[in-house]
Amino acid sequence: MTALNKLLEDTTAGDPSTGTKWTRKTVRQLSRELWRKGLRVGYNTVSRLLIGQRYALRVNRKRLTNENDPRRDRQMRYIARVRRAFQKAGKPAISVDAKKRELVGNFKNAGRTWRRSPIEVLETDFLSEAKGKAIPYGIYDPARNAGYIVIGVSHETAEFAVAAIRSWWLAVGRRAYRGQHHLLIQADDGGANDSRSWQWKLGLQDLADECQLTITVTHFPAGASKWNPIEHRLFCFISLNWAGQPLQSYATILNFIRTTRTESGLYCRARLDRARYETGLKITAEEKASINLKPHRIFPNWNYTIEPRPAAHKK
Repeated sequence: MTALNKLLEDTTAGDPSTGTKWTRKTVRQLSRELWRKGLRVGYNTVSRLLIGQRYALRVNRKRLTNENDPRRDRQMRYIARVRRAFQKAGKPAISVDAKKRELVGNFKNAGRTWRRSPIEVLETDFLSEAKGKAIPYGIYDPARNAGYIVIGVSHETAEFAVAAIRSWWLAVGRRAYRGQHHLLIQADDGGANDSRSWQWKLGLQDLADECQLTITVTHFPAGASKWNPIEHRLFCFISLNWAGQPLQSYATILNFIRTTRTESGLYCRARLDRARYETGLKITAEEKASINLKPHRIFPNWNYTIEPRPAAHKK
């Protein structure tokens, strides 16, 4: 054991609170090193010795952040408080985000399924070999435990994100929340719904004008996106539903989403958006000035309300 521990000194890390350790060397490598030192120890014996010393095979665990923003906890409490207020008043409060884009075709999909023989898939994952790409943008309603996914085919842009929310409101929201004219959107602070994106805010302004909606937005701070309800109450179950299954076509993807169910009653609708959304669009100073933006007192960059413009109501 003394020789084995010396081999592990340079490559060992551990958890001081539990005593659990791990090493970057394999048992075969350690066995060969011991043989070079004159100790005839097989790799199976090395494995048993490591387990006896509380070593274990581990994967990386995401826990650390580069910086600890002192505003983070306060913003998270504010997000929860605003959501509760909307739900208590019977107003729609949705969680939105874009899921990882997928290649459409006979490609390997992470996960395992019970079957007599494995599914044969392509060796490579090249976009040039795909039928297209699928960009899922999700809307999750925690009060109703219901999801709505729009599958885009071009680019994840602010225009696409707002189009997905508009689709949800016209197909679901205005009927589920009949008579309500105030919508809460809770989103990550990045990507298509970045709080710094004027394209995102202008799109919401157009939606507010069209549907005569007052739209309040609260953003999750950096490093807190995993607390966005859509991540752990919708997206994870969709991933489980299609785990290990090649996403052969857009119809296949839509079917997996629509058949996602949980014991708690989750269900999800889905539609395909074949529109082409351009990247790199710019808005003018006049368009920025026209946005009826009302920043909140608490962290105005993360929290704001957009009200319909009076001129839009007259039209």
